[in-house]
Amino acid sequence: MQMKPQQLNVELGEKESEGVYSNMVLIAQSPHEIVLDFARVVPGANKTKVYSRIIMTPAHAKLLLKALGENLKKFEEQYGEIKLPGSPEKSIGFQAQK
Repeated sequence: MQMKPQQLNVELGEKESEGVYSNMVLIAQSPHEIVLDFARVVPGANKTKVYSRIIMTPAHAKLLLKALGENLKKFEEQYGEIKLPGSPEKSIGFQAQK
C-alpha cells in the first residue's frame, strides 16, 4: 500500500524566527536518543553556555544527517565549495565527541 504525501503546515513563531546563532555543538548519545547541545564560543572567552538543546531519536538524527548533506551539496553547487579553516585537531566548533 502506497502512502500519499501529506501536506504539513508549519508555524514559525516570532521568537523562533529570530533563530539562535551557534558555532559549537556538543553531541551525546544513548541507545534511544541523540542529544545536540548548541553553544557559541567567543574568542578569548574560556566559558560558554548551551543556548539550545535538541533531542531526537537515532533514526531522526540519521535523516537529519542525510538532509544536511543534500542541502550542503546544493549550496556548494550554487555558491562554490565551503572551505574549512585550520586543522580539525585544533579547531573549536562542530565535531563528534570521541
